[in-house]
Amino acid sequence: MESIRTRNPQAALMSLEAAAASARGGFACLFANSDEYETALIAERRAQGRYAPPQRRWPVVMLIGVMLIVAGMVLLLA
Repeated sequence: MESIRTRNPQAALMSLEAAAASARGGFACLFANSDEYETALIAERRAQGRYAPPQRRWPVVMLIGVMLIVAGMVLLLA
């Protein structure tokens, strides 16, 4: 096993350098800074519809509640 390693150290070194270069390529970032990343992230989430304004149900619930109270008062007084 030792004789295989010492037989061609140049080839082993070139193989390690090639492996290191390919590993570095996987960690490349598409964005220059965090602001660009956050801008792209927010744009993507808006495209997905995650930042839609919340639906407000309170006015409808209050209207129905007031209508029920008025109907109850009319029935009690009639």
